[in-house]
Amino acid sequence: MARRLRPVALDFVETAPTRLVFTAEVVAPPQAVYRALAEDVTGWPAWFGAVTMCRPTAGGAGRDVRLKGGVRFQETVLAAEPAERYAYRVDVTNAPGVRALVEEWRLTPAGTGTRVRWTFAAAGPAPFGTALRLVRPGLGRAFRDAVRTLDRRLASADT
Repeated sequence: MARRLRPVALDFVETAPTRLVFTAEVVAPPQAVYRALAEDVTGWPAWFGAVTMCRPTAGGAGRDVRLKGGVRFQETVLAAEPAERYAYRVDVTNAPGVRALVEEWRLTPAGTGTRVRWTFAAAGPAPFGTALRLVRPGLGRAFRDAVRTLDRRLASADT
């Protein structure tokens, strides 16, 4: 059953009771990484293994996302700053326990490549926060695998 989450703002990335932050460096420049995140939304399943479907909604102001296992998200884009930041809030989901969720992708130059920082900011009852901390290693692995795959995809697009 889909539930509407609390409509938090972008500052929730810094104030959420549970914040999981992951970083990785890629060879691709920030502009290319940003395009893959924010402009090629339908391409997410090709590089992020957990994503089975991702499509823009509301003229690009939102996203509809499906994950392996049947989890669904309806999202609102909160920040779309070319080559710097892409962030979205989950408005509706069928995932249990979560009360508020924002994900932020920060891009900073790292030599000729990019440092990618993904922040998963969430709120829910105490058992939800505990569960998130327990799955942190798996989320980190999924992030690293996705960013590595994205980097290879971007490199092959350049050749």
